[in-house]
Amino acid sequence: MNRYIVLDTNCLLQCFFQRSRYYLIWQKFIEGKYVLCVSNEILEEYEEIIASHASPYAAKITIETILRASNVLRVDAHFHFNLITVDPDDNKFVDCAIAANADYIVSEDSHFNELKQIPFPHIEVRRLQEFYQELCN
Repeated sequence: MNRYIVLDTNCLLQCFFQRSRYYLIWQKFIEGKYVLCVSNEILEEYEEIIASHASPYAAKITIETILRASNVLRVDAHFHFNLITVDPDDNKFVDCAIAANADYIVSEDSHFNELKQIPFPHIEVRRLQEFYQELCN
């Protein structure tokens, strides 16, 4: 059974480079081993950050790869829950996870710890290493 996940931008960046210890996560995405849930806001951030850390060409190829993959769920979050107050920009990932009914968000960002205090809607957050280990098993 495929997991539906939302991948924080910094985690995607750690999976993106072949020499990264987490490159397997990107490979498993390409193989269709999980469903990546994204919104337009998330795709725009992915493109911006990859372009600044790698190159605009690498960003373009990555976004095209995501958009063409059959294991991508594109959602448009019509309601904004504003659950993260410390860094409101992170709410795009939360809103996407809720709209997609994702199993969890993969993030290393401590701002997502705020979600532990919110009983509803419950949103699970996993660390990159946890997700990596899950994919290895």
